[in-house]
Amino acid sequence: MNLLENKRIKENHMKRKIIITPVLIISICIIVATALLIQQHKNSVVKATVHPAKEHSLREQSILGRSMTEKLTIGAIGDILIHDTVYNDAFNGTNYNFNPMFEKVKDVLQTPDILTANQESMLGGLDIGVSSYPTFNSPHEVADALVNTGVDIVSLANNHTLDKGERGILSATEYLNSIGLPHVGSFLNEQDRQNLRILTKNGIKLAFLSYTYGTNGIPVPDGKDFLVNLINRDIMKEEIHRAKEQADVVVMSIHWGNEYQLFPTDEQKDLANFLANEGVDIIFGSHPHVLQPMDWIETDDGRKTFVIYSLGNFISGQSLDYKDIGGMATVEITKHVSEKETTIELSNPVFFPTYVTNQKYKNYRIVPLESAGSYGLSNAAAKYEEINEHMVQWLR
Repeated sequence: MNLLENKRIKENHMKRKIIITPVLIISICIIVATALLIQQHKNSVVKATVHPAKEHSLREQSILGRSMTEKLTIGAIGDILIHDTVYNDAFNGTNYNFNPMFEKVKDVLQTPDILTANQESMLGGLDIGVSSYPTFNSPHEVADALVNTGVDIVSLANNHTLDKGERGILSATEYLNSIGLPHVGSFLNEQDRQNLRILTKNGIKLAFLSYTYGTNGIPVPDGKDFLVNLINRDIMKEEIHRAKEQADVVVMSIHWGNEYQLFPTDEQKDLANFLANEGVDIIFGSHPHVLQPMDWIETDDGRKTFVIYSLGNFISGQSLDYKDIGGMATVEITKHVSEKETTIELSNPVFFPTYVTNQKYKNYRIVPLESAGSYGLSNAAAKYEEINEHMVQWLR
């Protein structure tokens, strides 16, 4: 092979290299890009599976971003009053489990955005000794069941707050704090009392207050008024005004009225009007152990306050004469924010009636009143209609 031919072969070989190399590079790029697109698709699928989008509350916003509407539903249930028959039923020989008692209504109780309850019997725990009427002390596990059910905050101011003295309050408070369940109406010290309980949901701030008419004649220890909030209009007025400055909505849980009376007293109505005109937006009443109606209060400044005078017993050992019928009251809160002002609107009050059933003081269960016939309540359908009429009669 002469030098000329050798040179020609080398040149042809180099040309093939030059042609093949760009093709190879382009092919590699296409393969890499395809692989990246496939991996990106896989990642998006994984993320969608692990982090599903949550359903948000109503939110309307103008083009200029200067107006907004937020909405939530608040619910309340009545007395959590743990008699001996109830806590004995919850005991399995080793520990206490109250969860099954709430299971039939758990789904309903989890529908409001925020749910409050009246914890009537003090949750002092086993170290103090569980006890029933007339001086109650309940297992800590009651609070576990409330959290499991969907309760967000409990009211502790009632006529049984001091049943086990300061020791009971300290034990209950310590346990509630340990499980992250907010509470109001009974406090560790004055500083704790001044710390408003404010829950925020869907951009709406709610301040929760709690007071009681008394403590069954048990005196509040000298210098320790913070152990329980007693009804005092001057003190209530100051706290309501302070709450209005820090929150959008003020919610009052109040222990008042006469036991076993189906309608509020004139004193309850007068106090409700006072609270409404001082700035309370929602009033949840307790103590009568039976249901009392819902109503609207028109305030002097043109607002509208929602009140349910008594939520009745939600779970207790009491029965007959409406003492085993309770329920959940809900009302919608809408917050309108515009360039000029912020307003709060209450609407759509609803009552969901419940019934406490048992079989010879065993298998205590809270069930929807509408289906209580399946659990032994005679004329359940008629009772359901009667209770619904009773609760909404003043809303028309």
